Order: sequence, then structure tokens, then C-alpha cells
Amino acid sequence: MDGLDTPFNPHPLIRGPVAQTVVATLFTRDPKLPRRVLHRVPLEPNNLLLMYELEAPEPSAPVVLMSHGMGGCSESAYMRRIAAKLFGKGFGVFMMNQRGSGLGIGLCDRLWNGGSSDDLAHVVEYIVDRDPARKLLLIGFSLTGNILLKYLGEGRSIPDTVEAAFAVNPPVDLKVASRQISEGPWARTFNNYYLKLMNRQVAAMAECHPETFLPANHARTIWEFDVEYTAPAAGYPHVEAYYEACSAQQFLERIAVPTTILCSQDDPFIPPRIFQDARMGPRVRLLDPECGGHMGYISREKNVFGDRRWMDFICVQWAKTLYP
Repeated sequence: MDGLDTPFNPHPLIRGPVAQTVVATLFTRDPKLPRRVLHRVPLEPNNLLLMYELEAPEPSAPVVLMSHGMGGCSESAYMRRIAAKLFGKGFGVFMMNQRGSGLGIGLCDRLWNGGSSDDLAHVVEYIVDRDPARKLLLIGFSLTGNILLKYLGEGRSIPDTVEAAFAVNPPVDLKVASRQISEGPWARTFNNYYLKLMNRQVAAMAECHPETFLPANHARTIWEFDVEYTAPAAGYPHVEAYYEACSAQQFLERIAVPTTILCSQDDPFIPPRIFQDARMGPRVRLLDPECGGHMGYISREKNVFGDRRWMDFICVQWAKTLYP
């Protein structure tokens, strides 16, 4: 038993994948974070990533690089909660904003997508260059989880100081996930939520970079957004090419860095067959509780942090297992 075997028991009043997914975004207390250092990471011209650092109390302590899911940012509630808990256990934490997100809204002339592993590699190299001896752990949530797995398995050189990775509810088949969000029984709720956030990013990008590529038509679903913007902005001839090239499912077998994937069997965007059919390498471990929704995991019992956020507990427990 390493703590990652701790079972998830859902709260009796929050049952079902949609309830878990939606309620997890509500009623969250904003933790008081200590002073954070702002980092500016330049990419190509007209593109700048911003991220915060919680400096570890001990200079030799390992650091954790975290990045958010679709529509999120460094200030998303789950990012702030887990960063605070990791910091409380002695870890340094980097809270990355993906291209055009959060603090970096309007600072890039195109938005990130599910295949943006070059950006992740650039940030990893930035952190490693600042302190080549410091051990680094990587956590990616939702869409960044897919990016993280792609980064690890697509054949690029990974710095030796990258010790392990954790992907939380990664949609490793982007086509299936897009269809599920766009056409599922709760499609209107989820599409309205995500598109509101993404359209805000597009509007800021257009205001700051009026010559940039913009979607020709107003998207009503995530699928339509990928057709109208994501694929062409990233240089793919059509959306099928984007999904095929960027889905991390095809890279899981080649991952050499010790990697843990957490994904509930009832995730409303990721059918359980996706991981049941996937060929995963020996360094990849799958945690697949029967329920929990998409990054929900509101539990019956309180954990050592005094709350019911099982996802937070498992993320911190994973890091502590590596560095007790």
C-alpha cells in the first residue's frame, strides 16, 4: 500500500458523474497562498507564457510543475488548492498558464490546444535551466494531461531531472472526448461553460493581435470550435488530422518516465474503454476508480487536509510517495 490505493467513496448526496463534475467546481474555499514569484517565459515572437512559483522552503526540495485544463488557468480553484497543499508539504510549485490563458490572456497570437507539447517542453527546459540539479515532478489536469502524456511518449528528449508525472482525467482520445462534450446528454451545460471561457480568450487575442487568425464562424460546441479554430490555427488541414496527431493514446506505450494516470470509469467525457483498450508501457500506472466524474472526486470521508477533495489528496500523496 502506497496511499495511491486509497479507495474513493463518493459523497452520498453527490452521486453520478455529472453531479461530481459540476459540484467539484462549486463551494470551494480559496486557500491563502504565500507570496508568489511571477515568471515570464517567451516563446516565438508575439507569444509569452506567464506562470507563478511558490518557492520551496528548502532550496534542495523537489518542485512540481502544474498546468490546468481547458478554459482554466493558474487561478482555477483546483490549481490553487493543490498548489497550497503541495507547498505545505515542503514542495516548490510552478503554476503554469497555457498559451493565451489566465494571466497571459491576450499575450499570445494563438491559443493552446491538446497537442501543445512544445510549449510544455519549453517550460520544463526553462525550469531545469534555472536549477539543473533540482528534481522535477509534472502534473497535468484534463486537456493538459493529454499534452503531458504526449510530451512524455512522442520521442523527444526528457531532462534527467524529470522524476515522474501525473495526468488527471486526460482525454487521450481527443475526438471521442470532443464528441462526448459536444453531443452528450449534458452537452449544452458543458459547451456553454467551456465556450464562454474560450471565447473570452479569443476576444482578448483579437484585441491585442488584430492580424491573427480568428474563427470564421461562431462555434456552438467544442467540436465546432476545433473545426473552426483549433485545427487551422495550429496548422492542421482539418480537425480529424488534429485529433489523430495530438491524441496521447498512441504514445502511452512509449512513456519511459514513471507516470500515473487518474481517470474515473464514469468520466462523462472519457469512456472507460479508452483506457481498457489502450496499450500502456510498464512505467505507466492507471488509477481508475469506478466513479468520480471529470475531476470531481468529492468523497464521503474527510481526508488529512480536513476536506473531501480526494483528487487533491491523491495528487499530494503521489508526490509524497516519491519524496516522503
